[in-house]
Amino acid sequence: MTATERKWETEWKTYSPEETFQIGKRLGEKAEKGQIFCLSGDLGVGKTVFTQGFAAGLGITEPVNSPTFTILQEYGEGRLPFYHFDVYRIGEEEEMAEIGYEDCFFGDGVCIVEWAELIRSLIPDSAVWICIEKELAEGFDCRRITVKGNKI
Repeated sequence: MTATERKWETEWKTYSPEETFQIGKRLGEKAEKGQIFCLSGDLGVGKTVFTQGFAAGLGITEPVNSPTFTILQEYGEGRLPFYHFDVYRIGEEEEMAEIGYEDCFFGDGVCIVEWAELIRSLIPDSAVWICIEKELAEGFDCRRITVKGNKI
């Protein structure tokens, strides 16, 4: 695993799901109350594996799965409440209000929002954006993880 760091952007390359999990875990260990992490990437790039690592970094031991059909999954056992959104199936941003996203975004926990680009106008400027991309030229399991926004 290698990292390149700039003032407002950090990039890692991982070569296995376990390494992707570990990057998520590191960010979860550093996450603070009120932070929102926006996670993007194609289907099958490892967003759920990353999120499972993030949850482990918060001290969550229960199984973490993508809430594709429920939109929101809440976890309360870690050092901070953790709100995991998957907004892939959101048709209109107004649906987020029905879910009560503001309580999560502006509450006492930390959020990961998968497919956040679909609700960009609802995302605060302070959010951290994470993009996971396949790097097939370097191997089937190689991923580039780019983090932009507030330094963590």
